[in-house]
Amino acid sequence: MAIFEGSAIADILSGKRAIEGRFSQIKIAPFGKVSAGDIVLMKSPGGPLMGEFVVDRVLYFDHPKKEEIEEIKRKFKKALRLDEDFWWKKEKISYASLIFIRQASQYLTPPTIVKKRDLRGWVVLG
Repeated sequence: MAIFEGSAIADILSGKRAIEGRFSQIKIAPFGKVSAGDIVLMKSPGGPLMGEFVVDRVLYFDHPKKEEIEEIKRKFKKALRLDEDFWWKKEKISYASLIFIRQASQYLTPPTIVKKRDLRGWVVLG
């Protein structure tokens, strides 16, 4: 289950966003935890589950060099839909997960699967 802020869920559901990128300084999910064919549940902070998507493929970067980060920005900027402010805030990236989205669908009635009460942005279920 992934937590999204702003218009990210709407962008994924509409097809504007084709890749979900997660960047961190420590080794946390989804790094190394997501594979092609997995289903990712989507929700906003404090909100209900809004939809899901199927993972097409994943690229992981363990301690990427500055050149690799620049290549990620250059090759995937449009599909990630991240602005320049994001990259300034994530100046020190130790782990990067690029999750390619194959199929996204919105829930008509949100299921109640899990009560999440912490600040993690990604939770591996079952």
